[in-house]
Amino acid sequence: MKRTEEAIGYRFRDISLLENALSHSSYANERWHNGLKSNERLEFLGDSVLGMVVAEHLYRTYPNRPEGELSRMRADMVCETSLAAIAVKLDLGKQLLLGHGETVSGGSKRASILADAVESVIAAIYLDGGFAPAKAFIEQFVLTGATVEQPRNMDYKTALQELIQQKKGQVITYTLVGESGPDHNKQFNVQVSVNDHIVGEGAGSSKKRAEQDAARDALTNMQ
Repeated sequence: MKRTEEAIGYRFRDISLLENALSHSSYANERWHNGLKSNERLEFLGDSVLGMVVAEHLYRTYPNRPEGELSRMRADMVCETSLAAIAVKLDLGKQLLLGHGETVSGGSKRASILADAVESVIAAIYLDGGFAPAKAFIEQFVLTGATVEQPRNMDYKTALQELIQQKKGQVITYTLVGESGPDHNKQFNVQVSVNDHIVGEGAGSSKKRAEQDAARDALTNMQ
């Protein structure tokens, strides 16, 4: 854990928070009898802290850009690819606590797992030291050197919302219709509807990724 603290530039008062942040669900599930928890709850919190800091940065940095464009910028900066690259830089893959199956299948190099670990670490820092050190981490590793002029990833949900809002009375709904696979490698299936009419379907390793995939499918179908 000391190696990780040095890499992220933060020393924990409660080291168990960092251990939790690096505990994948596959590892926790194998040790359920010890009451070990996975990093999924931390990931949820970290995602919100990260999104808020990046949103404020873009709002202040680009005062003349519209909301839709800022949303696409933010999505690109906090996407799985971007966060996984940060995890590689911090060498988090070698520090992750994974179950046997996930270790054998190369989970320490899987982008989705690495991205989730970064969000979990952000939440751990936030809970341990407050907003300031969490923001400092994000500024150092997410905002420094980030390029948003040429987005690498499209925020399909925002694009679909903008398209639908061109007409009044349109309501978009995302519905989880299924999930499969073991806890350490879940697959979620989502349908997106406009006024109760299904316009797209998608799948992903998390609900939010499945929703993005469904929105992408909807845009293709509607075009």
